[in-house]
Amino acid sequence: MAVLSTREKLAILSDAAKYDASCASSGAGGRDSLKSGGIGSTEGMGICHSYAPDGRCISLLKILLTNFCIYDCSYCINRSSSNVRRARFTVDEVVRLTMDFYKRNYIEGLFLSSGVIRSPDETMTEMVEVVRRLRLDEKFGGYIHLKTIPEASAELVEKAGLYADRLSINVELPTDEGVKRLAPEKRPETIRVSMAKLRSKIEEKAEPTLRTKTRERFAPGGQSTQMIVGADATPDAGILKTSARLYGSYQLRRVYYSAFSPIPDASSALPLRKPPLMREHRLYQADWLMRFYGFDQSEILDGQPDGMLDLEIDPKLAWALRNRASFPLDVNRADKEMLLRIPGFGTRAVERIIETRRFKRLRLEDVGRLCQSIAKVRPFIVADGWSPGATTDAARLRETIAPKPRQLELL
Repeated sequence: MAVLSTREKLAILSDAAKYDASCASSGAGGRDSLKSGGIGSTEGMGICHSYAPDGRCISLLKILLTNFCIYDCSYCINRSSSNVRRARFTVDEVVRLTMDFYKRNYIEGLFLSSGVIRSPDETMTEMVEVVRRLRLDEKFGGYIHLKTIPEASAELVEKAGLYADRLSINVELPTDEGVKRLAPEKRPETIRVSMAKLRSKIEEKAEPTLRTKTRERFAPGGQSTQMIVGADATPDAGILKTSARLYGSYQLRRVYYSAFSPIPDASSALPLRKPPLMREHRLYQADWLMRFYGFDQSEILDGQPDGMLDLEIDPKLAWALRNRASFPLDVNRADKEMLLRIPGFGTRAVERIIETRRFKRLRLEDVGRLCQSIAKVRPFIVADGWSPGATTDAARLRETIAPKPRQLELL
């Protein structure tokens, strides 16, 4: 095989990493290189082309250590039977690339994943060495997200947590049956055991030590996971049920959803077409309802016989339209739990409403200044001087407030 330059490897292995969605720095502890005498810093903000609170776009170097892999997962472009062009970075190359890119202000962190070469432990050893050298030798203080390998030894995962801000272990697919059918070499029970051990280690390190009374730094951004959507027939209800179990069992910071993308020379067990990207978007919205809006997984799709989220409207609006008996709600009296269920109200809007109504009774125009879309909110609330009357129960309410279809442009 021809010897590849670092530039050629970067082209191959950054493209191979694009299928991994789980790269955000939410929850990472602050680290300031001015105090450590090193280079780089990180704050608890989004990374990987996310937007910081002040509007800045934050990016990271997102690569695979290698796209060689001993596994033959049907849905993966880097499976062992794939004829894709292969490459493998050395530890030195990843460290040098990260530092060079950071010094040129191209990135603010590193997301590192990998195919499995020879054995899980050998691959994990190299990945840990990358982050160890970045932290200790280069004094790199930027964000690091490391994708760990479930079959790797607990000792290696523990070392990874000492240097990385976040660790993640992919569950791959929503159901055990899907994993066994499309990735028969992987064991769902092994993945769950690895996630449970990582949770235990994060909780253990979060407790102050008896000697120093301080907390050891260990993966301050917690752990996350990713599942592929649309590679099997699991409906959205099944996907959200799996997500709810993962959040409850392993205290995950995030579950990421990655829409399946058809690959060359694919197995006949895979669908020929990718699912609509809007499905992925709706799953993220439903995930948000479970995490921040007090919704139980079962009620998000209650009354949907096919178990699928509505692609035309967001899941909170869909729930409200199915549960009109709960509305309208008086914004001057309703508790926080119910205010969060009003379509068009985000968590910040609800906090502002609760704070403002301590000093005055809210009118419709006041609510309009506190939320983003008063048109969506209006049919579901009562305010001083405002009542929606029969609008809440109108047969055509969905048509009135749902986003209008847009004509796609050819040019």
